[in-house]
Amino acid sequence: METGKFITLEGGEGAGKTTQATRIKSALEAANIEVVVTREPGGTFGAEAIRDLVLGGSHERWSGLTELLLMYAARLDHVEKLIKPALARGVWVLCDRFNDSSMGYQGYARGLGRERVAAIDQVVLDGFKPDLTILFDIDPILAQRRVKTRGEDLSRFDTEELEFHKTLRAAFLDIAKRNAERFGIVDATLSRDAIETQIKHILMQKFTGLRLG
Repeated sequence: METGKFITLEGGEGAGKTTQATRIKSALEAANIEVVVTREPGGTFGAEAIRDLVLGGSHERWSGLTELLLMYAARLDHVEKLIKPALARGVWVLCDRFNDSSMGYQGYARGLGRERVAAIDQVVLDGFKPDLTILFDIDPILAQRRVKTRGEDLSRFDTEELEFHKTLRAAFLDIAKRNAERFGIVDATLSRDAIETQIKHILMQKFTGLRLG
């Protein structure tokens, strides 16, 4: 059986990744591809328990390094129990956030540095990475406005100051530039239909022979 493809969605808070994950799943299923949608931190029982620890409370609750270690503990469980087994079955995995978020949030925005995050990533994932990463790029001011109006409880990251989110946006753009062969960037300020069209174009460019309506 052909190995499935691993696609991740990245970007700051309020970028619209969750909405598009559902749309992408439907488009791929229409092309007769089996898809599982998951998220980070989370995706497995153990990782979801860690998610509650990481996202709950005030933004001062954990240091950047503690955050990073918790994220990778959740990620290892997620990869071993859900992502790799699905890929081995030929299932495509669509994940809302993965290790680029750790690089952006903890490496850049928390100031831990690229080298420290990369070292932990190598120990935990041993070179495992997505086949394609789609970055949802959006002005943090607009994104924060969306976050405050979506009617959900705010996470520790939602409540960070605007400068944190500006740093995070610049971080993701830098990460994408350094990994241009893996990244596709969409303008997340556009309509949902327009964003979906951009994503389909990126998918068809990346995966030869894929046709999405």
